[in-house]
Amino acid sequence: MKNFVQPGLSVSLPMPYDRTSGQGVLVGALFGVAAVDALSGITAEVATAGVFDITKEAPLVIAVGARVFWDNTNNPGI
Repeated sequence: MKNFVQPGLSVSLPMPYDRTSGQGVLVGALFGVAAVDALSGITAEVATAGVFDITKEAPLVIAVGARVFWDNTNNPGI
C-alpha cells in the first residue's frame, strides 16, 4: 500500500509537559506512554499500544474491565 507509514505502535509527538519514561501523556485526543524522558516542547517517542502499569491516586479503586480516562488536570508529574 503506497500510503503506509508505520505500524503505529509508537509515534513521535511534541511533549505538552515534562515526562519521564513510563509516564502517561495526552497530546490532543491521543494518549500514550512516554518511551523516553522528555522535556516540554521536545518531540519524543510515545507508545500508543501495549499494556502498562501506571500510577493512580491511592484511594481510587478500579474494577477489572472498567473503562478509565486520563485526567490531564490532575496529571501526575505536572
